Amino acid sequence: MPPMRLIPIVVLLAALLGAGELLAQQRNPWDDLLAPRPSFPQQRQPQQQPAPPPGGVQTQPLPPPGQQRQQQVTPEPQTPQPGQKGRPATKSQPAEVPVEQKPEQRVANPTAVFSGLDKITGRIFPFEVAVDETVQFGALQVTPRACYTRPPTEPQNTTGFVEVDEITLDGKMRRIFSGWMFAASPGLNAVEHAIYDAWLVDCKQGAPDTSKSKS
Repeated sequence: MPPMRLIPIVVLLAALLGAGELLAQQRNPWDDLLAPRPSFPQQRQPQQQPAPPPGGVQTQPLPPPGQQRQQQVTPEPQTPQPGQKGRPATKSQPAEVPVEQKPEQRVANPTAVFSGLDKITGRIFPFEVAVDETVQFGALQVTPRACYTRPPTEPQNTTGFVEVDEITLDGKMRRIFSGWMFAASPGLNAVEHAIYDAWLVDCKQGAPDTSKSKS
């Protein structure tokens, strides 16, 4: 081959070799995407403590179940007294005995003592009535059914069950009161009438004194 023809071929080969070196030096961007990345150990972030509640009181989280420590209570050693051996004897406390309350005692009386008021004149008239008997006071008829007192050793409380009827203008009977009267509180159960009033004063043993009755 003539030397003039070899020159273009040599130039072409040199150009190809230079282009290959340039391509080899250039980095393919796809290699970075496809190449495996090195794994670095992950750092644990510290747990954030919850902010204390308002008021300055701080709370601590409770340990999980099974890890709670049981506090052991150590009994205090008891020193024996001089002259005694071993464990000292403990004093036994006496058992409390329940106190039985006695039932309330009351004394039945055959006679009830009353006081009657005439609201028109303002005069008060005492009168006595036997149990289950009737005495008329003005337009009222008073009938005691029971009269009780307490023994002298107990606080006095005089009570009586009384029935009071009113005689109307046409001669008919109308019940205006039936219940318990208390000598200590005359106004607790009072007889409601426009003109007359009657209340329990006392109970007594023996027959009633009819000279004090007011008809």
